[in-house]
Amino acid sequence: MSERIKTFDEFYKYYLTEHQNIWTRIFHFVGTLLMFLVIFYVVKSEKERFLWYVPLFGYGFAFFSHAVFEKNRPATFKYPFWSLLADFKMFFELLTGKTKFKA
Repeated sequence: MSERIKTFDEFYKYYLTEHQNIWTRIFHFVGTLLMFLVIFYVVKSEKERFLWYVPLFGYGFAFFSHAVFEKNRPATFKYPFWSLLADFKMFFELLTGKTKFKA
């Protein structure tokens, strides 16, 4: 990808090509799920000290999967906001079956 992507729809298509391995999608899904669970726990318990787990789970699982399974550089470094949105979109599409775990 040499030229800058201009729309989120275009980016999301690219994002999915960077997440083709089933294990990458599984690790992203689990990391995002754990992130949401931590946020829910913090809101219910009012224990903000656990918020540091959010980036640990959200980025940790994702970066690990890119290094080990995809062997590529996460799009977060070039498109941080769109990557976050795309991760949430992929999570909910995996949850609903719109996107499959296996590409």
